[in-house]
Amino acid sequence: MKLFKIRGVIQNYDWGGSTFIPNLLGLEPTNDKCAEYWMGAHDKAPSIILESDEKLNDYINNKPEQVLGKAVYEKFGKLPFLFKVLDVSDMLSIQVHPSKTEAEKGFKKENELNIPLTASYRNYKDDNHKPEIMVALSEFWLLHGFKPENELIETLNNTPELQNLISVFKDGGYRELYEFVMKEEQSKTNAVLQPLIDRILPLYKENKLDKTTPEFWAAKAYLTFCPGGDLDKGIYSIYFFNIVKALPGEAVFQDAGIPHAYMEGQNMELMANSDNVLRGGLTPKHVDVDELLKHVAFEETIPNILTGDLQNQVERVFKSPAPDFELSSIKIDVNQNYTHASNTLEIIIALEGSVEIKDDKNTINLRKGEVIVIVANTNYIITNNTNDIAILYKAKCPVVD
Repeated sequence: MKLFKIRGVIQNYDWGGSTFIPNLLGLEPTNDKCAEYWMGAHDKAPSIILESDEKLNDYINNKPEQVLGKAVYEKFGKLPFLFKVLDVSDMLSIQVHPSKTEAEKGFKKENELNIPLTASYRNYKDDNHKPEIMVALSEFWLLHGFKPENELIETLNNTPELQNLISVFKDGGYRELYEFVMKEEQSKTNAVLQPLIDRILPLYKENKLDKTTPEFWAAKAYLTFCPGGDLDKGIYSIYFFNIVKALPGEAVFQDAGIPHAYMEGQNMELMANSDNVLRGGLTPKHVDVDELLKHVAFEETIPNILTGDLQNQVERVFKSPAPDFELSSIKIDVNQNYTHASNTLEIIIALEGSVEIKDDKNTINLRKGEVIVIVANTNYIITNNTNDIAILYKAKCPVVD
């Protein structure tokens, strides 16, 4: 088989929405929160080949060089990426991902300490890095890296409860500031942040705060993560980090060391095939501050909104430094074609419309919410024979022979 449909796996996390992913997949919404739709060969939740009910990771493992292509097989030995649809209703945890080298060291060390892979306090679930890129499907809000120095000082100066941190930042920079709040006693955190929450929460409840302000997200974080308990240290980070709004079709790349958190909206996400997350707050899960501090990039970040490179008037490629993956959107107008030759495995999902995909032997109709795999070394053509524009997203590895 060179072309075949797969069924992904819905992940039900508390921060997910209720309708977007079910509507995309043609399912009836339930009370379950549908946060992510995984398309790939991750061992935790591999996609299923519809024709045979075989798991995609098993299918690849049976003939990896033939399915992945020689170059990808020799470099990675497996499908190097995981493709997702995300629906973010509540804020995700603040996260930092390790580099490849640090992931290998951390994974080896925790194995030597006999920490179970399923342990809640384990930091490294595998030996891989986890760079990731997202393309917004709606207005999408996220935290992304430390603010430039002048903006951070202005934010602290305009926040009476945090003005004492200006001297900490001026004396010690980003590292000293972040370490200062992450290591302070919880009682001190409560004493500092509670007056802040008391001031902004009534404004939030009266819809008087704008999403461009840290006050909006700090109030939302408080209601999500702190009801009746200690205040989450991640609230500090909302004031330290860039608040970024990506419009539909705009992309953001998250590299190793960049602290970030998704806050609201829907997106397509493509990442290295890893589950390594070092958390920095806005979560009830394990936060290892000492390990986190080893991997944070303590520098200003100027958010880089990517709009992609248009190719052949049909495909827009969102390039990144990651060798593991490449994400693109494909917009096919009525009676328009997209012709391509795959040199590695590709995964394509239809977000809107319906298309026909052909190789030299087979034809598959792909409708909204359906996903197809195209194996390496396949010449194919996608045709839109309907009266509506079709929008597809494609994941592949940029490694070529």
